[in-house]
Amino acid sequence: MTSFIKAHNGKETIRIGFTQQQISPHAGLSAFATFLHWHRLKDRLGRLLPQRTSPNATPMEELALGFLVGILAGARKLTQVAHLRQDPMLPELLGIEGIGSQSAYSRFFQCFKSAPANSQCFGSLWRWCLERLRARKEGFTLDVDSTQLLHEDGHQKEGVATGHTPHGQKRAYHPLLAVIAETKLVAGFWLRPGNSRCDTNAVGFLQELLARLPQWFRIGLVRADSGFCYEPLLALLESRRLLYIVVARLYEPVRSLIRQTTQWQATEIAGTEVAEALHQEWGWSQPRRVVLIRHAKSQRPDAGGKLLLECPGYTFQVLVTNLPRHVGALRVWRQYNGRAGSENVIRELDECFALPQLSLKKFYATEAALSLAILSYNLCILFQTHLGWLDRVTAATLRFLVFTTGGVISRTGGYTTIRLAVRQEHQRYWWRSLLEKLSSPLFNCNAVEQLQANRFVSERLV
Repeated sequence: MTSFIKAHNGKETIRIGFTQQQISPHAGLSAFATFLHWHRLKDRLGRLLPQRTSPNATPMEELALGFLVGILAGARKLTQVAHLRQDPMLPELLGIEGIGSQSAYSRFFQCFKSAPANSQCFGSLWRWCLERLRARKEGFTLDVDSTQLLHEDGHQKEGVATGHTPHGQKRAYHPLLAVIAETKLVAGFWLRPGNSRCDTNAVGFLQELLARLPQWFRIGLVRADSGFCYEPLLALLESRRLLYIVVARLYEPVRSLIRQTTQWQATEIAGTEVAEALHQEWGWSQPRRVVLIRHAKSQRPDAGGKLLLECPGYTFQVLVTNLPRHVGALRVWRQYNGRAGSENVIRELDECFALPQLSLKKFYATEAALSLAILSYNLCILFQTHLGWLDRVTAATLRFLVFTTGGVISRTGGYTTIRLAVRQEHQRYWWRSLLEKLSSPLFNCNAVEQLQANRFVSERLV
């Protein structure tokens, strides 16, 4: 006999009890799990991940799949991933024995012990993600960037060191990322100690990334901020015949160039003027094309750039590029401005994929955990590409509208049956289209209807 607890909602008394039904709040992840099976990701992880010798140990690929889906379900720590062991549906969806415990995941990440091992495993996964893209005649734009992951209480954790951050001198990690601008896909990731400079190991990072690109994959432009404007990196790009736009560091020679420049040209943007010159900075092996941009504070108070005391009333930007001369200075500036998309990727990784929270005692274990979290982000991008969506939505939107759909799992007629808690006929039609697309053994061009958040929310409230 069920024992009910009475609660009051302000209008009536509600009886709250318990049920033996196998109910999951994450039944909507069935779509994503079907996508993973379509790409046989479990088999690929089994070939790439380091293996343990114990016959009783949970397979590494099963732990990795549980971790990936746990991050997508909203987990931000290993304990929260392990909490999903209570979900009766996730193991069935993923085709695994079960979600691992916290100690199981700690042992899992302890298997990653060196930079070469991590690069071999995750480098192959980054390449696999890029192979899922379609070639572009004009090539892809590669944005190189860095970020800081604050861990002020991580005194016992390897790699957490005091370095310069936007919040001052703080204890943090300082990882490197490379993002494909057109698709917002992460093409590479290296973790670095918090006291690293922006350009520390940047040349090695870029060399490894370029070496593992698919043969058909062409980079049309590389963009980076001023932290990466130094001779070895620029020389590497030029030796590979890669076009680039990099923000120049405002050292005294560049400041002097700004002060001496009188041939400023007006543009169609009110308050913005441009100029260019052939300039050789300190430490450069040769002169390079430099594009100067200045914005009048009176007309463009919100424009980016830096103030110079010797040139009041303006903010300045300086770009170093090897684009041909027929690409005008204003067009160079506009092409660089597209790099803001990589900042949005970093913001989404922080907010939706737990990058600031994931930290283990060992440095390379932390790098592996962060790499898997970023892989789950890439899989979200590829999931939407597979469905034919032209406008990408964030993981938070996917989680709210799709992944957190409830459902009941049962055994009926010898089959495992999942019934999604979807009442409206339009939503059921959308789910049928989605699952049929993902279940098809052959890739087809039939796109699934784009998510319409306002309509879905209003129908949920009916």
